[in-house]
Amino acid sequence: MATKEDLLTRNEELIKTNQRLNEQLKSLIHKNDELTAAIMELEKEAKKKKKKGDDTFKAKGITVLFIEVQGHKDIIEDDSSSKRLYDKLDEIYLKFDEIANKHKADTVKVLGDYYVCAGGIAEKNTTNPIDIALVALEINDYLHSIYEEYQKEGKAFWNLRVGIHSGNGMVTVKGNKNKSYSLTGEVINTVPRIASMSEPGEIYISDYTYELIKSYFSCDYVADLPAKYRGSLGLYKLKRIKKIYSADRKIGVVPNRQFTLKYLFRQFEDIQRKVLDYLQENLPEHLYYHNYAHTIDVTNQAELIGIGEGISDEDLLIVKTAALFHDTGHVIQSPNHEHYSTEIARDWLPKYGYLPDQIDRICEIIMATQLPPEPKNLLEEIICDSDLDYLGRVDFVPGSNLLFKELKAMGVIDNINDWNKMQVKFLSGHQFFTATSQRLREVNKQSQIERIEKLIED
Repeated sequence: MATKEDLLTRNEELIKTNQRLNEQLKSLIHKNDELTAAIMELEKEAKKKKKKGDDTFKAKGITVLFIEVQGHKDIIEDDSSSKRLYDKLDEIYLKFDEIANKHKADTVKVLGDYYVCAGGIAEKNTTNPIDIALVALEINDYLHSIYEEYQKEGKAFWNLRVGIHSGNGMVTVKGNKNKSYSLTGEVINTVPRIASMSEPGEIYISDYTYELIKSYFSCDYVADLPAKYRGSLGLYKLKRIKKIYSADRKIGVVPNRQFTLKYLFRQFEDIQRKVLDYLQENLPEHLYYHNYAHTIDVTNQAELIGIGEGISDEDLLIVKTAALFHDTGHVIQSPNHEHYSTEIARDWLPKYGYLPDQIDRICEIIMATQLPPEPKNLLEEIICDSDLDYLGRVDFVPGSNLLFKELKAMGVIDNINDWNKMQVKFLSGHQFFTATSQRLREVNKQSQIERIEKLIED
């Protein structure tokens, strides 16, 4: 048993411990106040920065075009009017901007002897190396036509050294409406060296860029350039679009339909990411079944069935794109959502280079997803089977439960027994249209009917 002295000693220890803890608490509160003040100050600065429109971020996988303009001295000696000379250069730079904008590239810097534009900075994408290569070829072709005019008049013309490099960099965006970009880092440090190695009238690209565009363009190896941290950087001369993909087979600057199709397949990942982000951010919360995951399922299944049916590459792209957009109309409203999905597709797809006839076909396929399904051709059959693919899958019950939850939230049905009866009726009258789906799903669908019939209460 503890003595009185022991209890007093223990009490004193507890008092000291309590005092120590109180001091620690005061210290923590003080530190917390300091951190809170610091965070508030950072947020204040961030708001100021945002207000100014400045933003800096790391950009991965961008491509930069660097043009160095040379020959001013020769032209000045040949042309007494320096103002007219620089007016012409301004005109050329404006044409460069026009070509860059056409191919989704953004001007980074126009200052005297240098013109720089880049792809993949305003919006991340996988196609920017191709876009920048097209910009370079078109600029070169434009300059060649002007050069011929100057030659006929016996006048001197600028020499341009052109380089392209793909890599990473830090991007600073200034302004809100009229945005301007500046670049720092490896990619912008390297590309001027590539341009400096090029011959006038030729386009040199790094081996990084070459690997990303070599299936679209004809290129020749030139030399190795010493490079920090990696020993050397391979240089290639960008010559033209490959003849098989070129509408102007002699020059190789204008892409043909095959090029566009190949490009759109590569770009599909970018569009898919954009559409899924749009659905996640904007779909109503009560759409438990018709959510972005359903869109992923339908798109993947459309590709699987399309391959199984042996359709062409272009048809495969068309039906996959239709599947990707088929439920976007739910963002506007669920009734008649198919129509609104076509409106969204018509708004978005021209920006991604889809041709008018392709967009028309995509919209027709989207409208074929209206219930009851009445497809008029193979592609419409594919999307109808893809949209209702869950009917023949092993995870039918979870999918069916999500659809019931969604319809209940919308006030369409509120009794699970009635829902099961509706499901049996729908399943019994439903048929898969494509041979691929009939082979993969029809047997499972029949077993689903038997399972649900056992759940129905008379």
